[in-house]
Amino acid sequence: MNAAAMVEVVLPGKVEPEGLEVRHGTVPTAGPGQVVVRMEATGVSFAEQQMRRGRYYDQPPFPFVPGYDLVGTVAATGEGVDAGLAGTRVAALLKIGGWASHVVLDVADLVPVPDGVGAAEAETVVINGITAWQMLHRKARVRAGQTVLVHGANGGVGSVLVQLALAAGARVIGTASARHHTALREQGVIPIDYRTENIPARVRELAPRGVDAVFDHVGGRSIVDSWGLLAPGGTLVSYGSASTRDDEGSKQWPVLKLLARVWLWNTLPNRRHACFFNVWAGRALNRDRFRARLRDDLTEVFEALRRGEITARIAAELPLAQAAEAMRLAESGTVAGKVVLRA
Repeated sequence: MNAAAMVEVVLPGKVEPEGLEVRHGTVPTAGPGQVVVRMEATGVSFAEQQMRRGRYYDQPPFPFVPGYDLVGTVAATGEGVDAGLAGTRVAALLKIGGWASHVVLDVADLVPVPDGVGAAEAETVVINGITAWQMLHRKARVRAGQTVLVHGANGGVGSVLVQLALAAGARVIGTASARHHTALREQGVIPIDYRTENIPARVRELAPRGVDAVFDHVGGRSIVDSWGLLAPGGTLVSYGSASTRDDEGSKQWPVLKLLARVWLWNTLPNRRHACFFNVWAGRALNRDRFRARLRDDLTEVFEALRRGEITARIAAELPLAQAAEAMRLAESGTVAGKVVLRA
């Protein structure tokens, strides 16, 4: 590729994966306080899958470049930025824009990637890792000896969440399809088949007094069952509505219903707590505090990865130009781990 050329993948509207457009252009220039990052790895998350359907609750108008996070190397620095940052491997959380060979970012949004951690490895734990860490440690405050229930224990966020919970000394129950149970047991997770087993009944067998935390990305009926499984003093962390993925109508309505349930449950006279987790919460109110918290927490995740407490689960690596194939693979439900795109 020409050094002055940029490649990006554009989501032009509600399209099938094959409708993604690969475009070429000029590498952008960094402004004051900014850097140009040459992307080495970005990923296909549930967010991009929802965005192509027009179902992600706060996505921008079409067309746009998707890509929730990335890992890359600083290629150029703008005015006011230490020129010594050039050549440094960094990670960033974007929400959109990551599916491009070069991305302009504010230097304050960068998190260094430790030496010895590869780009694709690091990419698997950016959005998934920061989500899991903050839910576990900032929201549920899980401690050693507690019991937690993780829905989708083999998924992108769930697989990191169970590893972090085990590292914290918690007992972990995880829902997953049967083909993932052997791998989960080998990690120390107690698996439940969400397709064939009665989840509430099985959890009650394993934890008669209830669980100390539930992490629920499913929404719908699942969130009601999850609330009912909490022990006194327990916390329900809702962080999605995967059960409504293919629904029609308002994309905001499923989230609004979850927020309403959470508000109602927290007004009841009980010792349980519910919250709806959004990784971007607080960004608009205090951007500096948000950035500092993100840097601190993602640094903790990278250190856990470096120590081997969590492992990178890479389902496949494909070139950026094959984003359509990557999207199909990620949506197939046949892979374990994250589908990674590379420049």
